[in-house]
Formats: sequence, structure tokens, C-alpha cells
Amino acid sequence: MHPRITGSTRIYGLIGAPLKSAKSPMLLNKLFAEAQSNAVCIPLEVGPGDLADFVRGIRAVSNLAGLLVTMPHKQSMLDVVDVLHPTARQIGAINVIRCDNDGRWVGAVFDGLGCVLGMQREGITLLGKSVLLIGAGGSGRAIAFAVAAAGARSLIISDLDPHRALDLAQCVAKEGPCAVHVGPADAAGHDIVINATPLGMNPNDPMPIDAKQLAPTTVVVDIITRSEPTALLLEAQSRGCRTLDGHPMHVGQALLALSFLGFEDIEHRYSSGL
Repeated sequence: MHPRITGSTRIYGLIGAPLKSAKSPMLLNKLFAEAQSNAVCIPLEVGPGDLADFVRGIRAVSNLAGLLVTMPHKQSMLDVVDVLHPTARQIGAINVIRCDNDGRWVGAVFDGLGCVLGMQREGITLLGKSVLLIGAGGSGRAIAFAVAAAGARSLIISDLDPHRALDLAQCVAKEGPCAVHVGPADAAGHDIVINATPLGMNPNDPMPIDAKQLAPTTVVVDIITRSEPTALLLEAQSRGCRTLDGHPMHVGQALLALSFLGFEDIEHRYSSGL
């Protein structure tokens, strides 16, 4: 089903580079078409050196209603928007921009909340759980705050850069009662393991954890979205673990972004059955 384009179509762009594996335009256009919304999402490949020129030009497009933001622009866009949503101020990144009628751009980030929402929609609760998070980069940072806010009992953050992991742990610990610490990528004893690193995108990538440490009761989440399961998920499945790939997080992000962009009707329509 293809979106119907007219002179009053609301335009949403996905900016980043590269975009050949991006799933957001396909997902959003499907939702727009099924809900008969006069809107379209298009990929706009913009490299890091071209962002300033892109922003100067695109601000002149009066029917631009919003932008989805992916790498490498999630941090750079902080200096571009006019208003920061509380999520963007907390995480220090942006993955969606709403272009308001008064010309202001409002930036937010739903990586972490989308991951938690995706897990909840699959029947996985974080309340009272022990969580190991591997990766303290952009997505990992957002997920750490969201996991703690969702009621996790404890959160261990592991990253190749110990200073980045420590900074994130200290920031998250200030937000609430969840016990947050830095530690090794040791899955033993954890209820939930989340891989928020790029490891697994390529066939020859090393494993982010030693899968032998996984117990059958452990839930393993790999936020990478691929047509085939990552090596981590295959190993976890072979050990009897419940697994989730990046699709539930992707859908969760989309639903939250749609609500933020003003599509509450689509968000409500699909929040229970997408």
C-alpha cells in the first residue's frame, strides 16, 4: 500500500548516512497509508559535513512537518533545534524533530523509551529485574535511563570505554532508586541482558558477551534489526532463553514518535495490535 501524495501532503524526512538499511520510512509509510493520513516519510541521506547546508535549506520548506534523525546526527542536532524535549536534555541526543506551525523545531529522543515499550508489548516487564546493559553509546545511554525509570532493581553498565560507562552510571543513579553500577559484560545472574552495541551487525563480529554464562531464564534483547537473528540471539535461543531482536524497539520508537508528531490517532490505533 503506497501513500497518496497531494499538494497538501505533510512531509517527514529521515536524515542520516548511510540509509540503505533504514526501516523507518517503510514502517511509517505503511502506518500512514493504513490510517489514510495525508503524510509521507522519505529518506534524506545527509553526511556529517553537509548538515549545516541541509538545515539552512530545509527550514525554507513550509510543509516539512518533522524529521527522524539517525547516525551521525543525533548529537549534532542538539545545536540545531529551537526547543529540547525533556528526553533530549536528559540523554544528550535527538532522534525525532517536530516542526511546529510557528517555525520552531522541537527535538526529542525515544530510543530508550521505545526499547522499554517494545519489551512491554512483548510481555516482558523490567519491574524488579536485574539488567545487564552492554554499550553506553547513544542508544545505550537512552536505554539505561529508560530501564531505570521502568522499575529495574539493578542495572550493570558495561562498555569498552570505562569512563563513558561510569559517567552514564552516575547520571542514571541520580534519577531514582535503581542500583546502577559499572561492571563486566558478565551475563551470569541477570534477568535481562540488552546488547546496545553494533556487535552483530556484521557476520564476523565478536560476541558482546560469553553466551555460556546465559541461564535459560534470562531474557536476551539485541537492539540490532536484521532479517536474520544475530549470533547472540541464536546462541541465546540454543540455551533456552527468550529473545527479542530490534523490531519491538523499532515499533516502540515509531509509536512514541507518532504521538510526539501529533498522530495520536495512529498511535492509539496501533498501540495494542501492531
